[in-house]
Amino acid sequence: MTGPGGCRDDYGYPLTTSAQAAEAYVDGVRDLLRLRRDAHVRIAAALAHDPTFALAHADLALLGHEMCVDVDIASRLDDARRLAGRASDRERSHVHAVDRHLQGEHAPLLAHLVAYPRDAVLLSVAMPTIAFAGVTEVPAHAWAIVEGAGPSYGNDAWYLGLLAFVRQEQRRYDEAMALSCRALAADPASGHAAHARAHAHYEKGDHVEGLSWMDDWVSGVGADTESLTHFSWHAALHELSLGDLDAVRRRYLTQLQPRRAVGCRALVDTGSLLFRWALTPDADDVPDLEEVARVTGRGVLEAPATPFLGLHAAITLLAIGDLDGLRRLGARCGTHPHPAHREVVAPLVDALCALGAGRASEAADRLAALAPTTWRLGGSDAQREILEEARIAALLRAERYDDARIVLDRRLDRRPSPRDARWRESALRP
Repeated sequence: MTGPGGCRDDYGYPLTTSAQAAEAYVDGVRDLLRLRRDAHVRIAAALAHDPTFALAHADLALLGHEMCVDVDIASRLDDARRLAGRASDRERSHVHAVDRHLQGEHAPLLAHLVAYPRDAVLLSVAMPTIAFAGVTEVPAHAWAIVEGAGPSYGNDAWYLGLLAFVRQEQRRYDEAMALSCRALAADPASGHAAHARAHAHYEKGDHVEGLSWMDDWVSGVGADTESLTHFSWHAALHELSLGDLDAVRRRYLTQLQPRRAVGCRALVDTGSLLFRWALTPDADDVPDLEEVARVTGRGVLEAPATPFLGLHAAITLLAIGDLDGLRRLGARCGTHPHPAHREVVAPLVDALCALGAGRASEAADRLAALAPTTWRLGGSDAQREILEEARIAALLRAERYDDARIVLDRRLDRRPSPRDARWRESALRP
């Protein structure tokens, strides 16, 4: 085994393992940070070379928890704990941080990043993005973690992409675009940078340009991205905003069918797109979400690991008309140890149960009351908009046309959207 004087990762930290295992692990982390396909396979390959490599065990457990990768999380954690004693101080701290993070305690991970800011895997975990759920419900705290690491990374392309995502979360869209373009110039396949650019295009209402760029990226240098369905979702969101429902259907059939998705992406990407498509004026023959539910499985739908998955599970159960499953989800979230499950997901489920039961006006009011707290669910503004759209649908079903137009006017003030303009027309009194 080699340690402090031998193998190192891309950011200079020693790896206590063999040269072959280190090479496989470093390749896997590179792919993970770029959002490339099968990063977990390469990290697992490190264990084939060295079954005593604690860091690889811990990171596989992490990917199983956060990205629905099919690994035995408990076994990987047990092995990581058992083997950490032979590793470096940084590796032991990393293992401990992952262990506690998976138990819902995030302070050790934050302390680890203070001591080892160039531990890119755990910095990535700390920021809610396409890959991970983050370690804090308060967006400004996550932004500060990423910004605070800046001096340790300089012009590193991966870091610039992560910072670009922070900037779009802060609604500093021009800065996000500039940073993402710098990162993509250095590494055209950078998934984080591409993701930040996708959000900046959408939030600025650059639907035509954003769609063109995204189509080029996903069919070119981004074709090997792990979360490709999410980038296809971004493209479909532009098509939906433009009101091009034929294009949305083609996108669904060629890129977004549930069986194409990896891990929880069928739920988060395909499920949310189908729900929003079905709400769109003039939409017809929209595929149902039954296959999304089958691919996702009851375990995730009724016992989601994160509030973000809870949001999408609730939407899916509503869409397939499974109010009993929705109530079971609500009951579980209502007693969950995580406060966002109890305080946001559970009342959200109550609102959606009201909508499913035909009490549209009540549902609209419940969704309005929840709106100031939905950021606690995680994800992005673009993803959480699904709840605003559910509220609009509820207002229209309740024939509260004036209230629906107020919500739609605010959306149109944020960004141009032919779909929202058409939706507003449908909100005129008959």
